[in-house]
Amino acid sequence: MNEKVIGATRNVAIVGPYLSGKTALLESLLSVTGTITRKGNVKDGNTIGDSSPEARDRQMSVEVNAATAEYQGVRFTFLDCPGSVEFAQETYNALIGVDAAIIVCEPVADRTLTLAPLFKFLDDWEIPHLVFINKIDRAYTDETTCGTNFTEVIDALKSVSSRPIVPHQYPIGKNEQIIGFIDLVTEQAYHYHPGAAADPVPLPEHLKAQESAARQQMLEELANFDDHLLEELLEEINPDAEEITRDLKMELGADLIVPVFIGIAEQDFGVRPLLEALLREAPTPETTAERRGIIQSENKVLAQILKTYYTPQGGKLSLVRMWRGTLADGAILNGVRVNGLYRLTGQQTQSLQSVSAGEIVALGRLEGVKTGDTLAIDRSEELPKAEIIPPVYALAIVPEKRNDEVKLSSALAKLLEEDPSLVWEQHGDTHEIILWGQGEIHLKVALDRLRRKYNLPMVTHLPQVPYKETIRKPASSIHGRYKHQSGGHGQFGDVYLDIQPQPRGEGFTFSDKIVGGVVPKQYIPGVEVGVREYLDRGPLGFPVVDVAVTLTNGSYHSVDSSEQAFKQAARLAMQEGMAKCEPALLEPIAKVEICAPNECTSKVLQLVSGHRGQILGYEGKPDWKGWDAVSAYLPIAEMQNLIVELRSQTMGVGFFNWEFDRLQEVPEPLAKRVLLTTGGNGNGNGKS
Repeated sequence: MNEKVIGATRNVAIVGPYLSGKTALLESLLSVTGTITRKGNVKDGNTIGDSSPEARDRQMSVEVNAATAEYQGVRFTFLDCPGSVEFAQETYNALIGVDAAIIVCEPVADRTLTLAPLFKFLDDWEIPHLVFINKIDRAYTDETTCGTNFTEVIDALKSVSSRPIVPHQYPIGKNEQIIGFIDLVTEQAYHYHPGAAADPVPLPEHLKAQESAARQQMLEELANFDDHLLEELLEEINPDAEEITRDLKMELGADLIVPVFIGIAEQDFGVRPLLEALLREAPTPETTAERRGIIQSENKVLAQILKTYYTPQGGKLSLVRMWRGTLADGAILNGVRVNGLYRLTGQQTQSLQSVSAGEIVALGRLEGVKTGDTLAIDRSEELPKAEIIPPVYALAIVPEKRNDEVKLSSALAKLLEEDPSLVWEQHGDTHEIILWGQGEIHLKVALDRLRRKYNLPMVTHLPQVPYKETIRKPASSIHGRYKHQSGGHGQFGDVYLDIQPQPRGEGFTFSDKIVGGVVPKQYIPGVEVGVREYLDRGPLGFPVVDVAVTLTNGSYHSVDSSEQAFKQAARLAMQEGMAKCEPALLEPIAKVEICAPNECTSKVLQLVSGHRGQILGYEGKPDWKGWDAVSAYLPIAEMQNLIVELRSQTMGVGFFNWEFDRLQEVPEPLAKRVLLTTGGNGNGNGKS
């Protein structure tokens, strides 16, 4: 029973760059399978995918959408994934739970570079995937250039894939239109028809040579993994379609090849052959589980969360891949009771009593578990999860209504459950609440959710740069006396301090050289407290670092002296002495590794130089064919829009990792501008 369910299921992710037509393909798949009677479109905001208000406002996918369809006795669960690089975490989290992925792209050779990170992730995880070249009609002007342009796109795909690209179809063009395709397995030609399956037609005479060459290339790629097929080709035996299909199924299932299909999703052209290929050639959930090393057992439930939603009506929903066992509503997983089992189609839910291995469904109200977590009854196993992409863009946020501050942390926690690539912090130096993400649109979507879901509208600004200050020269025997008389006991403290600069990174040290008890021991801690309090805000208005202060002398009054009085005396001494020590402004410097295709390396070097960066060098990025990694030091003040500029220079695929390295003195002309901008109040906003 369980094996039958697994064999009758396919879980397929639809992925690809922004505007490639993924959501249109999902609508077409649902229409062709009879799941929906009327297709929606993104512009009208009535599609099954892109169903959230944030997605419809922007006419783009901003989170994973699940939809279930049945076709020829097989249940398909499609996961429509965002295409924007800013929402890549959503896509990666979903991909680890599917049996296969459809990469949707446009027939433009120059844009295939945008697919490189996606191919890399799929290949690293050995997730079987095929390509659907959508909007194929946009590539060709006449039947003579049809094959040429198709070949250019295929060659471009080969440049970004570590697996062989194997065309499954060849286009037929006529009168500046694509009118059909040739199936390279069966050598049968077809003409497209709106709203219906393609009709078989005779193979066009003028395409026989091109079709034969394309088919031969397909067979040669397949023969690299099949000795019997290789023998047939060497003996000039034409293999039958059944044998070729077996090879395609085996090699796709093992992520050894990448078959390529063509079509026009908006018109349903090419969608039925795509579906039929998924039926024939895509691996079953059972095969996927076996490849992941998951041993089947009816009684040991094993699942993984692919996506978390907080819905207005049903509360928390966890989209999970069932890897093993049968799960009933009300079962306990990870110590938490399951409150509802649902099959999703967009925002529509279908209640279930139980689910079996191989399915992707939603579980209700699993509190305390997060996206990527492994779910089990006994917690004996832990499945690998997609690596979290480090954040690269930040905004400081403040609730519009001050009273809302108390509920902000709770709302942010839920926001981060839905989207693990978000990070928030309360900065230790600037005390701002900072929301980190993958780009400007990513953070705007997050802020929209805070407003819509939790009634928490935010005011935003660029985060303050956490400048520091230090001193360039020492000052000795700085006198500070605090004397106050107001009836009764007075206040008296008297100190002499030496102030010295320290090497960068040494921090603050305090010592004393008191002899003869001129400052009693019980008052010396008060002196240190006074010094430390002053250093929180130095003469330039920023925290002071890398300073050594020594208490060398002083005097006290047997009645009026106290620890508090000596603290005030120390502050007065520091106030006078620090101004004599030539204060200098320091800025934080990050060590950055910027990764981009090597054709963009020169642009990256110019970008670093234009942001006051120090280039350390560059070299080929390991395991990334045709990519370089540039190492540099960059002031954090220059990094706010770095990701925006980097993506604009690299077709959206460049990325970077960074970490704080050190503090460095700000050049004098720039320091003057910073101090003029901040008024010496410690508020260094944005780029200096």
